[in-house]
Amino acid sequence: MEQRYQVIIVGGGPVGVALAVELGQRGVSCVLIERHTTPQRIPKGQNLTNRSMEHFYFWGAVDELRAARVMPRGYPIGGITAYGDLMRDHWYIPVGRESYGDYFFQANERLPQYLTEEVLRARMADFPNVTSIPGWSAKTIEQDEQGVRVTITEEDGPGSQVFEAEYVVGCDGPRSTVREQSGIERDGTDFDQKMALLVFRSRELHEGLKHLPERTVYRALSPDFKGAWCFFGRIDLGGGWFFHAPVPRDATAEDYDFRGLLQRAAGFEFSVEFDHIGFWELRVAVANTYRKRRAFIAGDAAHTHPPYGAYGLNTGLEDVTNLGWKLAAVLEGWGGDSLLDSYNEERRPIFWETGEDVIAGGIKRDRAFLEQYSPDRDLEEFKQAWKQVEAADSEVNRTYEPHYEGSSVVMGPPDSVCSIHGSLSHTANAGHHLAPQLLSSGHNVFEELGSGFTLLAFDAEDSTVKDFEETAMSLNVPLKVVRDTYEDGRKKTESRLALVRPDQYVAWTGDTSPDDTARLMQKVTGIV
Repeated sequence: MEQRYQVIIVGGGPVGVALAVELGQRGVSCVLIERHTTPQRIPKGQNLTNRSMEHFYFWGAVDELRAARVMPRGYPIGGITAYGDLMRDHWYIPVGRESYGDYFFQANERLPQYLTEEVLRARMADFPNVTSIPGWSAKTIEQDEQGVRVTITEEDGPGSQVFEAEYVVGCDGPRSTVREQSGIERDGTDFDQKMALLVFRSRELHEGLKHLPERTVYRALSPDFKGAWCFFGRIDLGGGWFFHAPVPRDATAEDYDFRGLLQRAAGFEFSVEFDHIGFWELRVAVANTYRKRRAFIAGDAAHTHPPYGAYGLNTGLEDVTNLGWKLAAVLEGWGGDSLLDSYNEERRPIFWETGEDVIAGGIKRDRAFLEQYSPDRDLEEFKQAWKQVEAADSEVNRTYEPHYEGSSVVMGPPDSVCSIHGSLSHTANAGHHLAPQLLSSGHNVFEELGSGFTLLAFDAEDSTVKDFEETAMSLNVPLKVVRDTYEDGRKKTESRLALVRPDQYVAWTGDTSPDDTARLMQKVTGIV
């Protein structure tokens, strides 16, 4: 028997479950297909950025997520980079993205990915319009003008079911069935390097690192590894760790000296109890498109890269936040098909630049530095170059500001593009994330944003506000108006009017009414 939903989500990791929550809140009926029956207890995707925590706030699960953390409250989140190994004299603490917290409404957080997923699953269970089917896999995806048809099979049994929907979204990882059956290709940089992921326990490692400031990640930038990252990450303060490093192509879990690898990176001997040994390939891969007709991809199905810099899970959560409101808008009838096209238009350039400029580019820059400079050859020359490495590392975080200036559904500057290269600012700029600010009521503006579009009106003319309200009503576009005075902190926006999208990005700003409000609203909703 065929079952009908509005959206089928294939893949029930944290990105797929997050999309189910996003759609569930918006009243969209969806079914989540996931082959695993429980989250995999591998502590990847630990660092949740300030922006990701904003998502959890709007999903109604931010307090639950913070309560699930395993690190002590207030423990420093961030990393240390050391030359050679963790016992050397040359190390620095880069300025992380968490240092720019006043640009966001929420502070960052850290906890294992499986705990994040548990919080999301608990929240998903609150929505009767969301159905979860664990222990099943998608086998075929078909689509035509009327919708999509997904056949699923039972992982440990003979069962088979067919689901129909308006759209299907693949959140099913690097080997995505949705991507492959939709005929979407991938490009990117392949370093042809095998990497190891080790999960282990060692209280002695914790004790041995007390000469360094307390941090959650410790990276050894060693000439032996040719720019590929080699780093330890804390799971808890009880001796739980994970570790990534390059290994020979013929290394296996049974016959490679992983204990020696760990000790070489740390710079001292310590006892180890292994919980998990796995392998992955050092490459960056990005899908050529995130949409093929009625099929979409998000998270690792759309982009994969080394687990560096907390970009993976956080980028996936931003994907589904971007896509979720657009799917709901089209299904509710107030968004046009161009709005769905804008998902690829906005999100793909962000990861392409993240993968190639930041991650692959960083590996290449580190490799060049290690080949050219050494404290053993010329200490003073090395020290000067080491300062430049630290400055460049911090500069990446200072200028990392994904924005959609070039989007067709944003009133951005002429000839602009969607990019990660920007500057964190409290000014309300079209295509950029809205910065938090206090209103005269004492509330933060983020506490007043609506689930649809929000018009921030700071001492704006009543006729202008009425024009927006009447236009939105005529187009069935959900619009909330937030009025306030244009003084104190509100002046930071540098505009008396700002139209904010459901994903907290600014679509348009101005001091007076636009020339054609109807055309503006049609543009930002993808109708024209």
